[in-house]
Amino acid sequence: MTSSHAPGEPGGAVEPGGPGPEGTTKPAGPVEATGPIEPSEPAEPTGPVTPGGPGRAERPAGATLRRVLAFDDAGTLRLLLAPGGADPVVREVAFSDSGGQETGRCPGDRVVLAVGPPASSPDAAAAVYGAARQGGRAVVLRDTEGVPPAPEVLAAAGETGLALLARAPWADWGETASLLRSALALSGAEEDTGRDAPPYGDDLGALASAIAASTGGSITIEDTAFRVLAHSATLPEADGVRRSTILGGRVPEARMAELRRSGLLRALWTSRDVIRRPASDGGPERLVVAVRSGPEVLGSIWAAADGRSLSPRADDALRRAAEAAAPHLIRHRLRESGAVRRRNDALRGLLYGQGDARTHAWSLGVAADAPCAVVVAEHTGGAAPPAVRRTLDVLGLQAASYRPGAVVLREAERLLVLLPLAGGRGGELPERGSGDLRGRECEAGARAASALARELASLAPSLPGGVPVRAGAGPVVPSALRAAASCEEAGLVVRVLAERERRGGVRNPVRYAGPAEAGPALDVLRMLDAVRPLWEAGSGPVHDLVRADLATGGELVRTLGAYLDASGDVRRAAERLVLHPNTLRYRLRRARERHGVDLDDPDTRLLVTLAVRLTGDV
Repeated sequence: MTSSHAPGEPGGAVEPGGPGPEGTTKPAGPVEATGPIEPSEPAEPTGPVTPGGPGRAERPAGATLRRVLAFDDAGTLRLLLAPGGADPVVREVAFSDSGGQETGRCPGDRVVLAVGPPASSPDAAAAVYGAARQGGRAVVLRDTEGVPPAPEVLAAAGETGLALLARAPWADWGETASLLRSALALSGAEEDTGRDAPPYGDDLGALASAIAASTGGSITIEDTAFRVLAHSATLPEADGVRRSTILGGRVPEARMAELRRSGLLRALWTSRDVIRRPASDGGPERLVVAVRSGPEVLGSIWAAADGRSLSPRADDALRRAAEAAAPHLIRHRLRESGAVRRRNDALRGLLYGQGDARTHAWSLGVAADAPCAVVVAEHTGGAAPPAVRRTLDVLGLQAASYRPGAVVLREAERLLVLLPLAGGRGGELPERGSGDLRGRECEAGARAASALARELASLAPSLPGGVPVRAGAGPVVPSALRAAASCEEAGLVVRVLAERERRGGVRNPVRYAGPAEAGPALDVLRMLDAVRPLWEAGSGPVHDLVRADLATGGELVRTLGAYLDASGDVRRAAERLVLHPNTLRYRLRRARERHGVDLDDPDTRLLVTLAVRLTGDV
């Protein structure tokens, strides 16, 4: 069991942009690398403090619950209900005592293992109250597979403010206690240093030093979220951005935005060669190469010529280094797999409205009151699965770097991006004057979501072997707890784009939009979805016509659709279908004479319109 990097941060299949490359890059030029500097000594005491002692208020010993859960790679524990208030700090693991009496030792710091009734039993509510009396911050109950927790148990956890966890049926209490105690011990070791422990001991740091010697540059090794995993020693000549990147553990936001706009990130994710950026007023010469395992990007290595020239063979050295780094980054990814799975499950539940939204938001590290919007991108169909997968992988990396806090979920055929908006992380949006600031921030959020949709739709076909996607932006919702509504509408926007493309027959269709661009078509889709069960259960002449015609290719249904879309204008409908007007009139007569469907009747015309739209074959 190992530490997951930055476990408290939001994340999905891909995490938000962070450190790595820095520096402005010209569109034709290469990338900037980050250079290491020795971290300053922590200003606060990092060792454990005695509960109630003078250091307790400044820096409590132990680890946050979210951090402890990030060590659970195997899925032993499942969060059923998030704790009330801030992420609690825990310092020890205790079993519930028989009487449920307060022990007086380390109050308010425990994960309590409640041996007894499972979470599905109402009797387990007593164990929750008992855990609170024992000074618990979280309580673990036995899980019953396929059976939800009892309402009484959830109510008890909500009343006491405890986090409610379920222990997997295949694990025993001894294993669970060992897992939690090991997590606390490892977290405590990292707290003693004042920063996260290196993901793989000294191996990656030694590799960074070796690369520095062979390239003559200052090295950083980063994951796909641009977090610095290891770096070589930093020379006094290192530029300020490089120093701040190492100290902050990630590339500054402004630099990330420049790299993304310049196209350098796209080049990095799609190229297998070293990218070079000549020295300029903005900084020294820099080289970067992606670290890959087959087609999958694992991270990147950056080299900067800080106060000296890079080796003439630095390019070759960096290529060899990328191969050597791959096993290390694979181990890093495997160590993070439990945390990634937990984040993906939480993000999926939040976006699809499954389970407790507040608990999902807590697991993601997203403030429940944070305004947010969701962007959905789907491939347009007809492409081979490997090409779709590669395209969505690159789009996911691009979306993660779009803005701080962006959380990405990669599914088989589509990408979902949760964008928490500035102003809501950790508190309500500020109210000023008449309160129009909230409205302005929502408008800015809507523009940001629409801009990301446009960026993804434009980037996809420009990638080597890329496939087109349609991207829809959902509306800004006032709380992360309502992200599912934004996600649903973003999906509807994508359907509107697909429908317009099918019905419009244009050569260069628009493949991105937001709710404003989709317009009333969103309400039409909602109505069609509502009446679909009625249509499928119905019968009559229109049903007979549609079913019989679709079984033989749907020629008549397409003709009726074009005629209705043209508002009954035979000539315009014929032009769209590339038919002679008399041929179209013949088909309309056939619908009346063979199937008894008279389009002059308003009710029949409405039913045919619905039928044609519901078939999706216009």
